[in-house]
Amino acid sequence: MDYLKTVVPSQLMAERGSNLVVINPGSANVRMGFASQDVPFNIPHCIARRINPQEGKEPKFSVRDQMLNCRVSSSQNAERESAYDIIAALMKIPFLDEEMPSLNQPLPPKMGRVDGFSSQQSRDDSKFTWTNVTETSIKPSTSIVLPNPPNLPDRSVHKDAEEDTPPSTSGDGNGHDFEENKYKEVIFGEDALKIPPSESYCLSRPIRRGHFNVSHNYSLHQVLEDLRTIWNWILTEKLHINPRDRGLYSAILVLGETFDNREIKEMMSIVLHDLGFSTAVVHQEALAAAFGNGLSTACVVNIGAQVTQVVCVEDGVALPHTALALPYGGDDISRCLLWVQRRHRTWPNFQTDPVSKPIDMLMLNKIKESYSQIRSGTFDAVTLVHSYDNERSAGHQKTRLSALNVPPMGLLYPRVLVPEEYPPPPRSWFQDYDDMLEDTWQTSDSLYPSGNGGYGMWDNYPMFPTRLKKFDNIGLVEAIVSSVLSTGRVDLQRKLFCSIQLVGGAASTAGLAPVLEQRILNKIPANQSVERVEVLQSRTYPLFVPWKGGVILGVLDTGRDAWIHREDWIKNGVHIGSGRKYKDSYFLQAQVMCYYNI
Repeated sequence: MDYLKTVVPSQLMAERGSNLVVINPGSANVRMGFASQDVPFNIPHCIARRINPQEGKEPKFSVRDQMLNCRVSSSQNAERESAYDIIAALMKIPFLDEEMPSLNQPLPPKMGRVDGFSSQQSRDDSKFTWTNVTETSIKPSTSIVLPNPPNLPDRSVHKDAEEDTPPSTSGDGNGHDFEENKYKEVIFGEDALKIPPSESYCLSRPIRRGHFNVSHNYSLHQVLEDLRTIWNWILTEKLHINPRDRGLYSAILVLGETFDNREIKEMMSIVLHDLGFSTAVVHQEALAAAFGNGLSTACVVNIGAQVTQVVCVEDGVALPHTALALPYGGDDISRCLLWVQRRHRTWPNFQTDPVSKPIDMLMLNKIKESYSQIRSGTFDAVTLVHSYDNERSAGHQKTRLSALNVPPMGLLYPRVLVPEEYPPPPRSWFQDYDDMLEDTWQTSDSLYPSGNGGYGMWDNYPMFPTRLKKFDNIGLVEAIVSSVLSTGRVDLQRKLFCSIQLVGGAASTAGLAPVLEQRILNKIPANQSVERVEVLQSRTYPLFVPWKGGVILGVLDTGRDAWIHREDWIKNGVHIGSGRKYKDSYFLQAQVMCYYNI
């Protein structure tokens, strides 16, 4: 303790963080890095595997989620347009049926102009190039295969060891090596999102909408295998940790509140069993986000790519009855941006499809991050929009984008986002006979009235009787007010309303914080004695705050009582009464009390 009082924080991070790997998986990206790093690697959470095209058919790039895509009904479209009209009236911008100025006309006096070629953004910021799906290997012209000696066993190689074999050369100088081009069997990260549509690959996203992306076309076994392969690639290629040396490292899993018990158990098995870490621990994303900004009490609003989570934290404890999960995020804002431009007829005649063509989603996300903001009045911008129809004829067009302040307002009016267009994965796989979501030590049917929630064990929890809620049509303002008021204590409510913390990629949207402050204050019932609402400024980039909080929690956990050892997990599981349980959080307590390695 004397050492901790005198040591410099940066020195403590360097000493204890060199062998700690922090993993923060999300629906769109996974953030992973050493605890001693300032920022983690932020890599798209996807993998593309080469498939053999059927005989007589042209090769074609496919996306597993494409077959889950639902068309928007006319009623949903009408509801979206109605929500747009409400936002247009509030923001004082043109309605959908109003004429927009052409590209050659000067901008109106009240229109803010953001030039796509300004000094803050280079000309090629929104342009992507296709991934080269081939690699060159040097193959010897002649090769001699020597059999193993009769009394020596065959050499076994660890399945995770992906070592490159140096090219062989002929010793006598008579052999002639030649180069051979072959297709890459597996492609990861952003390169997987930029594969040409003419290539024969299948893109898979193991996590979507805050859950494992399990469906009839994507089995649980394949989801887990893809997770293991992606994480192993990052550890090997980005962090340069040899698979045989991972027993010297510990892992910190920073997980969102949407994950079910079984999903956390499977990820823990990947980290300890498949990837070979010596010890591991799980921390809540909301709790880590609070610590990442140096707070012990806060209302944490995590706006992810596909899910928004609201959780209140009091004195380092996440309150379960305050947790809300909203099925929309940054990706939905990007799709709304495309919808608004098409309704205003400002989008070029390109076949832009963010669901079936991931590279189009990359372009839309780039435009959203560069231009979208919440402000009153008409707000347009001029930029280049690119077409990615095929690898040979990628075109572009200078375009004036209109009503750029409408898409981010979808966080307050989610009807304009229509998240049903990209629905969450079906949960029918929970109904199998080996349901790890249920508590094997408490299997009363009365605990599971709905049969598919995974949180029924908390119905009889003495203090916090409600399970994690999900509202489809509730806006961010209503969610925050509902979460804070559910605490039931006036003193805590005042503290939480003055300590609202925005994290996640979309939390960087300009103008979001003051709009939330004003609308939350107006939304609080008159009988509640709350006079001030404040959204705190993040100390670092909001996307990396939960990861940084996981670093702090891992480094400061000197007792390490909550850490699970690899041998205990593989051989014995974690049993009740072992003494290793989290006393500060229902979510983490369930992780060690209810998981058994079967």
